[in-house]
Amino acid sequence: MMTALRKFIEKEGLTQAGAARRLSVSQPRVSDLTRGKISRFSLDTLVNMLSDAGLEVDVRIKLPSRRLA
Repeated sequence: MMTALRKFIEKEGLTQAGAARRLSVSQPRVSDLTRGKISRFSLDTLVNMLSDAGLEVDVRIKLPSRRLA
């Protein structure tokens, strides 16, 4: 999710300040994102940021293709 956000920021040519406005977070949060500080982000926060970026989040849970004994 963090990689998708970093790619979005790069593709859009956003500055950290511009990305912060677009993603509804502070500039230091965008800095944490671009530096890969994963421990500072919850799953919920990343999903909200992706949504604010206009990206669709799809989480799937499925059984493995073969059963383990």
